Amino acid sequence: MKTTVRLLFALVIAASLAACAPMGASAPASGSSAGKTEVLWLGQSAFRITTPGGKVIVTDPWLKLNPLTPPEYKNLEALGKVDVLLVTHGHLDHFADAPALALMHQVPMYAPGDMNQTVGLLGILPANLVPRFNKSGTVSPAPGIKVTMVHAEHSSVIVWKNPDTGKDEAHPGGEPVGYIIELENGFRIYHMGDTGLFMDLKFIADYYKPDLVLMPIGGHFTMGPDDAAYATREWLKPKFVIPMHYGANPLGKGTPEEFVRALGNSGATTVLSLRPGQKASF
Repeated sequence: MKTTVRLLFALVIAASLAACAPMGASAPASGSSAGKTEVLWLGQSAFRITTPGGKVIVTDPWLKLNPLTPPEYKNLEALGKVDVLLVTHGHLDHFADAPALALMHQVPMYAPGDMNQTVGLLGILPANLVPRFNKSGTVSPAPGIKVTMVHAEHSSVIVWKNPDTGKDEAHPGGEPVGYIIELENGFRIYHMGDTGLFMDLKFIADYYKPDLVLMPIGGHFTMGPDDAAYATREWLKPKFVIPMHYGANPLGKGTPEEFVRALGNSGATTVLSLRPGQKASF
C-alpha cells in the first residue's frame, strides 16, 4: 500500500474520534507478539514510550514551556512512573525538564558522556544520576531494554544560570547523539535527536535495522521535509516513521504533509503523523 494511502487511512481513523481526544494509530510490530509498544508524542522531540514489558521510557523532556505539550502533561507527575530517561543533547528544548524527572524518579539521565560530566560538575544532578557513555556504547537501563548511542549531525551546549551572578552561562554540552532503543520483544526504535543529513544514516539503518524512526522534519535547525524524505527513502527505509521536531518554534516550519509529499510513492514506509498527546501502538 502506498504511503499516501496509508496516511489517508490514518486520517479516517482520526476523524472518527472526538477532536480533543488522543488518537491511537495501530500498526503491527515485526518482533515477538508478546505485548504492545505504545508511543505517546508530547511535542518537539519528547516522547513517552511504554514497552511490551511495561517499562516507561521518556525522551528529550521539554514539557513545561513547550507550546505543543498538552496542558495535562506540563505537570511532570502526569507522566506516571519513569524507568528510563534519555536526552540527545544539551539544548533547552531537549534537556529542560530532564533533571527534574531524574530527581523525581531517582532514575539516571542517560545523555552524551561529556554533557553529563558538565551536568554533574555544575551540580545540576548528583553523580549517581549522570552516568557517562558514548557513541557505539550500549547500556541496559532496565531489564530487557538495550540503548545504543549513535551519531547525530548537530551541535550541543548547556545554558546554565549561575546562581551567584544571576547570569546565563554557556557550558560544553558534549556531542549531539541519537539512540537505538531495543525493547523486550526485539522491536527497535531509532530516536534521531536533532540531526541533519549525513551518509552514515545508511550504515545505522543497515546495521541496527530500526523498525520505527522518530524523525525531525522542521528544518532550519534539523532536516526539513525534503531532507527527511530523502533519508527515509534512500537510506533508512524503516517500516514506520513518526515525524517530530516541528511547529514548536516558528523557524521549524516543516510539516508532515510536506514530508509525505516529498516522500512520494514509497511503499516501504508508513508515516504516522500524530498530534501532541496522541499515541501509536505497535
